[in-house]
Amino acid sequence: MTEGLIHRKEAVAATRGCVIESLDTGLRLMGLFLTHDTLTVSGAAELLGVGRSTAHRVLFTLEGRGFATRDPSGRGYAAGPELMRLGRPAGFGTALRARLGDVLEEAARRTGETVQSAVLIGDRVLVTDGRESSRPVRVVLEMSRTHPAHATSGGKLLLSRMTTDQVCALYPQERLPAATPRTLTSRAALLEELAEIRGLGHAVSRGESVSGLHAVAVPLGGAGPRDRLALTASAPADRGGDAALAELAEQLRRSAALLDRADPP
Repeated sequence: MTEGLIHRKEAVAATRGCVIESLDTGLRLMGLFLTHDTLTVSGAAELLGVGRSTAHRVLFTLEGRGFATRDPSGRGYAAGPELMRLGRPAGFGTALRARLGDVLEEAARRTGETVQSAVLIGDRVLVTDGRESSRPVRVVLEMSRTHPAHATSGGKLLLSRMTTDQVCALYPQERLPAATPRTLTSRAALLEELAEIRGLGHAVSRGESVSGLHAVAVPLGGAGPRDRLALTASAPADRGGDAALAELAEQLRRSAALLDRADPP
């Protein structure tokens, strides 16, 4: 057994000359997001045993490719949407998914519509799980797809749980991109709506992300970035009027309460 271990170490040592150091550093840095919500440049450099300039270049490159994103606080980086597609960072593993499964099943039963759980990654919202409606005309569930946060009910709900300064850091420009003709296109209008959402406790999107699709979202999960989720229900516009969306929000709140009851003491 000892002899086999020696041979293995020799084999690893023999292949070190083939390692692309910058790629190896980037892969190791992405691995850190499995156990860290955010990473600063200096923190990443210390954990990886590299210089700050190297850590900065790697984080900058990962950000450019969507594998990392600037934290809203401006003090570090978090896992980006592309990394979320490949594997769930801390807090989005099988244990949480199992707990959310019961909530999603209940929400789908209560609402009769397609329901989803979503997380905020930078200025994008990512669907982490969901259940599709059984109605003949329904919204199709699109797993692991991202949308502009300011154009979706789930994204706006999660943005409303941030401070104004954090939102402004996330959206440094006044002009916001439009996904449809109904999308909010100014930061001032977004901030005004986020204030309303804080008072209401739910958010709506009326054709702002996809024309003809209306949606509503309520909070789901805890206060930290790892478990801060939104629970959404989406319906075709012809059955997603104001009264219907208000009723959907109430049913989603009742379903979301199951997660609190399932939490360990």
